[in-house]
Amino acid sequence: MYSLVLAVVLSLTPLAAVAKAIVVLGDSISAGYGIDVNAGWVNLLREKFKQQHLDYVISNESISGDTSAGGLARIDQVLAKHKPDIVLLELGGNDGLRGLSPQEMKSNLSEMVRRSRQAGAKVLLLGMKIPPNYGRRYIDMFYNIYPQVSAELKVPLVPFILEEVALKPELMQADGLHPNALGQPLIMEKVWPHLQPLLK
Repeated sequence: MYSLVLAVVLSLTPLAAVAKAIVVLGDSISAGYGIDVNAGWVNLLREKFKQQHLDYVISNESISGDTSAGGLARIDQVLAKHKPDIVLLELGGNDGLRGLSPQEMKSNLSEMVRRSRQAGAKVLLLGMKIPPNYGRRYIDMFYNIYPQVSAELKVPLVPFILEEVALKPELMQADGLHPNALGQPLIMEKVWPHLQPLLK
């Protein structure tokens, strides 16, 4: 009799809501290279979610130096591990810095978007730019990959996540490539309005 009553009570008790999952798959920009990782934009995004009482678990699967090929090689494992509702894809910058093929980068990014969607996740693509010393033709080919992937796969895009940071020396580390701790809040705020629609 007791077990029957308990079963009825449990059946009437709503299950606790399971937190949704967000994964950031990126390179040094998202890994917090050269700074305290707690000051990085991904952790600041976690804090914003807490402040707004949004029930999401944000996992940072970013590796400094990673390329789009590296991301593609490990995305299946990342998706299986976290089962994300949303993937923030911040890769490609190192492809550009190494002078790798923009078309291969496009193929890799596109495949990561497809696999994420097949796993049931929404995707936000985070665009990057590279320094002007790589030559106008290559720079244009590189940067145009992001809007091409966005348009062809109908995936939302943050055009350049360092837009408010990259040209301000006081917000960049000495290497001129990585933002310092002061630049991290601006990156987070750049991503935030593009991420919000995916939370609905």
